[in-house]
Amino acid sequence: MRRLLLGYDIGSSSVKATLLNADTGKVVASEGLPKVEMPINAPHKDWAEQDPEMWWKYIIETTHEIVKIANIQKGELKAIGISYQMHGLVCVDKNQEVIRPSIIWCDSRAVEIGNKAFKDLGEDYCLPHLLNSPGNFTASKLKWVKENEPSKFDQIHKIMLPGDYIAMKLTGEILTSETGLSEGIFWDFKSNAISKRLLDYYGIDESLMAKAVPSFSHQGEVNAAAAEILGIEAGIPITYRAGDQPNNAFSLNVLEDGELATTAGTSGTVYGVSTQAVFDPKSRVNTFVHVNHSQEKPHYGVLLCVNGTGILNSWLKKLIGAESISYPEMNHLASEVPIGSDGLKFVPFGNGVERIMENKAVDAHLSGLNLLKHDKRHVLRAGQEGIVSALTYGFHIMKDMGLNLKTVKAGNANMFLSPLFREAFVNMNNVTLELYDTDGSQGAARGAGIGSGIYSNAKEAFAGLEKIASFEPDPRLVSEYNEVYQSWLKALGRVQ
Repeated sequence: MRRLLLGYDIGSSSVKATLLNADTGKVVASEGLPKVEMPINAPHKDWAEQDPEMWWKYIIETTHEIVKIANIQKGELKAIGISYQMHGLVCVDKNQEVIRPSIIWCDSRAVEIGNKAFKDLGEDYCLPHLLNSPGNFTASKLKWVKENEPSKFDQIHKIMLPGDYIAMKLTGEILTSETGLSEGIFWDFKSNAISKRLLDYYGIDESLMAKAVPSFSHQGEVNAAAAEILGIEAGIPITYRAGDQPNNAFSLNVLEDGELATTAGTSGTVYGVSTQAVFDPKSRVNTFVHVNHSQEKPHYGVLLCVNGTGILNSWLKKLIGAESISYPEMNHLASEVPIGSDGLKFVPFGNGVERIMENKAVDAHLSGLNLLKHDKRHVLRAGQEGIVSALTYGFHIMKDMGLNLKTVKAGNANMFLSPLFREAFVNMNNVTLELYDTDGSQGAARGAGIGSGIYSNAKEAFAGLEKIASFEPDPRLVSEYNEVYQSWLKALGRVQ
């Protein structure tokens, strides 16, 4: 009989489910839905919301698909892992009904609340205890609800993150993790507990917080109601949960000091692991608890995030050709013009406030546009070079924090499918890039294997992980792309 592990990845664009054979480490079935991006609602400027029931709808549909594809038999499915979009706020009442739409990661409404908290609580408390400014994170979003929607706030029984909500729908239990509490800036790293000082400052009762469990642990079992809806057995344990960026790092076996992972989906990230509680004094990159953190062996994840990444490339696709042009065709067009896009620069922001810009809303800009020289090819190349330049800006911040940025791992997906993007990333940052055949849902499945005890360690869990390719910097191109980056910095300075 097969031993199967199910991993869910709840993103803001889609929900993906992967079924992994625990004995071979290979994918049995995988499905991502919807086939077009899920809607993000913006009823007001700088808002970004999604209905949590929409995530559950696609969990149901993806599960039905993989159950059918894999022909799962009774007793084969051993454990479930959950990865999810970070920083979202989900509020439920005593009946576990959603009170209001989820305020998701790219929503900017709570920026000033977090900035005021940083000032009032003081850097001397926030940086060593929270490792971050409260910023635009989940705690500040909850304070926004308290201030602006008091009748809804009064209905709240528990608050949770998107993955906690899906786990609740599966099990009926409301739990979270230390990793999740740290990403919401609820966690005091000095006391290794929820920050009572922050909660008191925001006027939030600790009873609204869910109980925290380790990322790898028994976190409830699929109840009869969920089992019937999903078409799987009741009693299957949930044994892993983590936010998308810690989980992406985990899915690439990035667990130890100095190791790095990167993504380039809707947003672009670099995530480095450190055994030291490091922080950026300006909170432009953020430090959270990593999935393998413990008091005895601390591991922290340092996250650089650029909001305007794949979403810019998607916007360009819609602008230039929509369904009539593919991403490979866009990459081919972009490669027809030289490095530097003949002087055209693209500042890729414009998807909410940017953390690396100190939580400022810096809109997307084209700089140096010459109507007699530039065409869509230049715009496409400038877009990709601009995204890499923004990531490089964050790289320098991470280097100043003491992180050793030499080799970076990524899944073979999204913008890393573009040869031009890979070339710019490797040479502008002067790093080695390793691509692997994995994604967040695969990582969640492997995490479930560790959490359930099927795997005794990470070495066993990642025995089936396949490296597809490795890319090294070229000294000549390093010099050329450094010139591109320096020119981009000047363009950024003009639009700040």
